[in-house]
Amino acid sequence: MAGVRNTASGHAAIAVFSSARRHGNTGQLIDHIARELQIETIDFATVDLSAYDYEHRNRGDGFEPLMQRLLAYDQLIFASPVYWYTVTSTMKVFLDRLSDYLDLPDLLPEGRRLRGKQAYIACTSICEQAPASFVNTFVDTFEYLGMRYGGIAHANCEHGYVAARHDAEAALLIQRVKQGRSVDVATSAHTGESP
Repeated sequence: MAGVRNTASGHAAIAVFSSARRHGNTGQLIDHIARELQIETIDFATVDLSAYDYEHRNRGDGFEPLMQRLLAYDQLIFASPVYWYTVTSTMKVFLDRLSDYLDLPDLLPEGRRLRGKQAYIACTSICEQAPASFVNTFVDTFEYLGMRYGGIAHANCEHGYVAARHDAEAALLIQRVKQGRSVDVATSAHTGESP
């Protein structure tokens, strides 16, 4: 699928998605964002992801091929509902596995390719804004890896996903991805608010 082009680099964006329900609230939000941007969404439910292993005995799973796909893009959108103030367990496994690209000498050069990539968050919850603990899980990871935080699209789905309301809330994130813009983390104070 052809993706939105970042005029600065010429590379498209891609989304990764994790949820217990593919077509639930977060699925609907990321599907809208992906449609508007004409990008692919990779559902972690379709990827064999093993938990982090200090001995790295899991190298034959789907993580490294997934990373090779993601590293081809300059902009990454991470989509997860808020589960108990944080990301889904599968998203957490993915974030933990990024350590492979910092620990293993043969993967370290590939891991360095994350530096400078633009990263965004798309999420749903039953609150007016995403909890700081949820947002910080991503933002702190982005900072550590040298990625730029581009902003968040959050939808309060206490009463379910309402396309007329929630699609409009995604508009700022969609615009940021189209422009390849980032957020000054110091001014956003990890609250998820986009300046």
